[in-house]
Amino acid sequence: MNKVIMISAVLACGVSTFAFAQQPSLTKAVIGSAVSAAASSAASGIQKLLDINSVSAKDLAALPKIGEAKAKAIIAGRPWSRKDDLVKKNVLTQSEYDAIKDLIIAKQDGKGDKK
Repeated sequence: MNKVIMISAVLACGVSTFAFAQQPSLTKAVIGSAVSAAASSAASGIQKLLDINSVSAKDLAALPKIGEAKAKAIIAGRPWSRKDDLVKKNVLTQSEYDAIKDLIIAKQDGKGDKK
């Protein structure tokens, strides 16, 4: 009697479900393949955030609603403590910020005063 076991892998881009027949000789191979496929899907769905404190003007200008002038203004205002400072300091409008906020990050260099 073949039983079907469902293994669900929750990924950043959704839920993928894998099914296989419960047979001792195939179980490890099928699980390994399913896990590899899930890991590949997750890795391809993850987008790298651009650090506004170090990314190039070319990369900034390629963001939605950001052109060369805005990219230069972002670079001129470095270092940024927080990404939302771009709006607070009137470098970007709220609409421009909303278009890129999920694509950027403001990493800190770690050189602050430590006691």
